[in-house]
Amino acid sequence: MSTELFLHGRMEGEKAAVVASGAWTARHARELELKLERLVNATGQRPGSRPEVAVDAAGIRELDTFGAWLLERLLRELRAHFADVQLVGLLPHHHGLFAEMQQANRGATARRAPENSTLLGLEAVGRGMSSLASDFAALVAMLGAIGEVLARVVARPRTLRLTSTVHQLDRVGWQAVPIILLITFLIGCIIAQQGIFHFRKFGADDYVVDLVGILVLREIGVLLVAIMVAGRSGSSYTAELGSMKMREEIDALQTMGRDPVEVLILPRALALVLALPMLTFLGSLSALYGGGLVAWLYGGMSPAIFIARLQEAVSITHFEAGLIKAPFMALVIGVVACSEGLKVKGSAESLGLQTTTSVVKSIFLVIVLDGLFAVFFASIGM
Repeated sequence: MSTELFLHGRMEGEKAAVVASGAWTARHARELELKLERLVNATGQRPGSRPEVAVDAAGIRELDTFGAWLLERLLRELRAHFADVQLVGLLPHHHGLFAEMQQANRGATARRAPENSTLLGLEAVGRGMSSLASDFAALVAMLGAIGEVLARVVARPRTLRLTSTVHQLDRVGWQAVPIILLITFLIGCIIAQQGIFHFRKFGADDYVVDLVGILVLREIGVLLVAIMVAGRSGSSYTAELGSMKMREEIDALQTMGRDPVEVLILPRALALVLALPMLTFLGSLSALYGGGLVAWLYGGMSPAIFIARLQEAVSITHFEAGLIKAPFMALVIGVVACSEGLKVKGSAESLGLQTTTSVVKSIFLVIVLDGLFAVFFASIGM
């Protein structure tokens, strides 16, 4: 089979003819483009009337999408100079592909009528509310599935995947301790430094202990740790479950008669619920230590005075108020992360999108939950 590229024009009496042969494929794209440009330029520069031209494609032995489009382009270019352009000799098995190329870029681009901005805004609000409702339904369904599996585990404790739970607890708990301690320590230092800097103007340096103690134990400690866990562990859960979904491992579990919620999701959710209170406790201690260190080095307050003032300023109620929130925040993070992981489709783009969505939703819901707890504790005087 000849693959020599051949494209030239000639005169046959009163008619012009263009002969094409060889392999019109993407592999010879550059050479075909050059031959086509030379032929079209030569056709446009020749004076005189040439009402008819025939394109002989009998010699084209190989034709792919690129070659078919190039052949169609040749016909369109020739129709700009000739009244009648005909394609002859194309092999029968090339007709289907060439017919598809003939339909490309034929229709005129329709002008879109200007849309009403008010209607567009209402449409966006409607779509947002619909998406919010579907997300809420998915979270409730995931929470219900976890509750159902947990009830079965309580009834039959041997069904709990203890090894998996301990492994996840090590990942989200023990391995997260260094970064949690570092970040909360720095936050405690910053709060103390800013408090001393501003309270000093009023001669109220001692109140920095109240600021650090109450703020860390009630709000900042648990909230900061929950946000860090959502970014660190929540995103990891979504990525893991999403990868399993893409590789059809979750479908394989269902085929084997295993419940994915029991095997994959419950151990992760339990690990988060157990780990977050412990991380909150350690993070709060680290933040208080950082605040005390800054109060000593920057504010001139001795550690003994700081501790004594801390005992007067805070009570066990403040500690309880912060620690009670931790399991609920952990459950929210776990439900959102696992729910978003199961929404992953079959592409890497979907995996990245759902992981990002998981972190954003988790942080948002954690902050909302913290606000609800603040209102609730204020209403009961806690």
